[in-house]
Amino acid sequence: MRTVIITDGRYRSAIAAAREFGRAGYDVIVTEARADMHSDPPVFSSKYARGAWVDGSVSDPGYSDRLLEFVRAHDRPVLFTTGAATQRTVSGAKALFAEVSDFIIADPEVLDALNDKCRVHEAARKLGLPVPEQYDGEPERYPVIVKPRCGEAHGLKAGDRYAVANDPEELAAALERFRRYDPSPIIQEKLEGDGEGVSVFMAEGSRLVRAICHRRLREFPTSGGPSTCCVTEYDADKVREAVELLSYFGFSGLAMVEFKGGRILEVNPRVWGTFPLTVFAGAGFCESYAREASGEHVAYAERNYETGLRMRFAVNDLAASADLLRRGRIAAGLSGILDLFRVPEGLKDPGDKRAFRRYIRSYLSR
Repeated sequence: MRTVIITDGRYRSAIAAAREFGRAGYDVIVTEARADMHSDPPVFSSKYARGAWVDGSVSDPGYSDRLLEFVRAHDRPVLFTTGAATQRTVSGAKALFAEVSDFIIADPEVLDALNDKCRVHEAARKLGLPVPEQYDGEPERYPVIVKPRCGEAHGLKAGDRYAVANDPEELAAALERFRRYDPSPIIQEKLEGDGEGVSVFMAEGSRLVRAICHRRLREFPTSGGPSTCCVTEYDADKVREAVELLSYFGFSGLAMVEFKGGRILEVNPRVWGTFPLTVFAGAGFCESYAREASGEHVAYAERNYETGLRMRFAVNDLAASADLLRRGRIAAGLSGILDLFRVPEGLKDPGDKRAFRRYIRSYLSR
């Protein structure tokens, strides 16, 4: 039985990945850095996985050596990183990790480029892909969005990675705030409409293997944050645009390209927040990843999942619905509350109840 090692068990994506790998017949081990968690992550309770600790923190200088030692102790496993820090660690020591495991991760310079919103914007424009208007100085119109080139690199939470400015005074305040992290924050037009994502798995050589599209129905914070409720859809044009952009950078691995109002906003070149949707909708990302990483050629399966399928993260979605009610958006807030009874929870699995119960307890304790 082939072994898969999933890193960063604290993330809910690790639960979804463990289930798909486990059901596909892999021996699944999930790791977590001991100094980064006060208790076992929920995925350690999954019947599809075994939990294992790696000493220290993912931010320690010696984390790469300790993770490498752990991986080396197993018989050439498939390595699947769910956290950005571990992804960067493995990417920066690809030759060493490739001696003892199989994985598909882009080079550090590719990850850096795709994490830089300015470079993504410039590349998309060069390719003729739709992007929001970006201003070098005083905007032509308001409102605008202000954000650093890579807020995540500075440890900013999703809701703190941008600000909306409705006039020059608010713009000046936002620029002052973000110049602590970036000397030249980005100023873009504020787009209207639902947020959409095209999530892909690309093999070496930027060959497309899997793709799934979704549209956000709610997010938290409601002013702009991670998706709490979404629906699967399919848009061939957006898939083509996402692949064209990622191919331009020579990307391989897992990524999500974010759209709003039909235009490209940014790229998450890693396992993303709504990754459990790939398992929920049966898009087959994890199994395809393991097969490709092991040297097998997996053909692209277009639209291999059910569209119109809604999924939510219950606790986060309830917070989003409550926030909508507080903001006076009564119909949207009530619809969200009703969805607690109408829309399936993305991590709830009748065959793996302990992991879900542990996830809910862990979330509420935070």
